[in-house]
Amino acid sequence: MKVAVFGASGFVGEYILNELRNKNHQPYALVRYGSENKIRNRDDLNIIYGDFSNPTAVEQTMLNVEAIIYNVGIIREFKSKGITFEKLHFEYLKKTVDMAKKLNIKRFILMSANGVKEVGTGYQTTKYKAEQYLKNSGLNWTIFRPSLIFGDSVDKQEFCKQLKRDMLSLPFPAPLFHKGILPLKAGTFRMSPIHVKDVATIFVKSLTMDESISKTFELGGESKTWKEIVKLISDACDKNKVFIPAPVIPIKIVASLLDRFSWFPISRDQLTMLLEGNECDSSDVFELFEIDKPIGFSLDNLSYLSDEADE
Repeated sequence: MKVAVFGASGFVGEYILNELRNKNHQPYALVRYGSENKIRNRDDLNIIYGDFSNPTAVEQTMLNVEAIIYNVGIIREFKSKGITFEKLHFEYLKKTVDMAKKLNIKRFILMSANGVKEVGTGYQTTKYKAEQYLKNSGLNWTIFRPSLIFGDSVDKQEFCKQLKRDMLSLPFPAPLFHKGILPLKAGTFRMSPIHVKDVATIFVKSLTMDESISKTFELGGESKTWKEIVKLISDACDKNKVFIPAPVIPIKIVASLLDRFSWFPISRDQLTMLLEGNECDSSDVFELFEIDKPIGFSLDNLSYLSDEADE
């Protein structure tokens, strides 16, 4: 099957490309000039150079394909650079859906996120708008809402590596975020980490599964608390970190002043979503997609975080 992939040069996108080729599909990717080097394995990859500001490039990426995977997304926006949730999550998705209808491409897979909602952070609401637009498009859609995605990203942005760099490598205690003043529930909010290989496997399998059409699937592994997640990452990095309760209110105040700068490690919206938790039960999804043993969030599967692996 010929498949157009948008968001191919990112962390998850590269795994999707590899899985497509492993299953003998032919991927077509829209890639900005200079970004092709972010894709390590470009064998049998049809690259169309350009971006969403060029409708011709978008159309060329989708010509003669049978399905589309939209995997474009950001976790922080930088409005001064024109990098916004509204643009990448919704406006570009709308352009892609409209082009699919024009070219009579029926199959459309969307990467969304667990916890999206109509009224929430900018990240959540723009993902929600994208879902609704696709659902009302008349296409044969499937939407995936993953929790925290982890796995070896090499030189790309990934949650665990970012946490190691911005928090665990610093000479300070690791924060256990909590609401209010009293730290009774510090670090107890939960997430369901899922390995990027399992995500890619499910995406590619869904292309040819009629059972997945017009369905929304939450993707997540075993539920863990924030403290458990940070402790596992800390151990994988060989860091003996001390934990300290961290009330989120003063951190949000600082973030309101500094989160427009890329060097500041976390935004207000990210803090809000962390404290909401990001938990889901995907046992039925793994059964449907015939994944008998999901890759767990364990020390063995976090070995890419060790200092030796970084060298």
